[in-house]
Amino acid sequence: MPFGKYAGRKLLQLPEPYLVWFHAKGFPEGKLGEQLALMYEVKLNGLEEMLQPLLKR
Repeated sequence: MPFGKYAGRKLLQLPEPYLVWFHAKGFPEGKLGEQLALMYEVKLNGLEEMLQPLLKR
């Protein structure tokens, strides 16, 4: 995450309530907004475990 309270964290590590807040307020424009929206859907559907191996790289 490039800004805010969670700056420096990987998007997959963002807490679900933060992504829900973005979903309600609107995701930022551009690639980051698309990625945040994707992480929202991943967490909403409980698919985080599928992406955990990417954090180990």
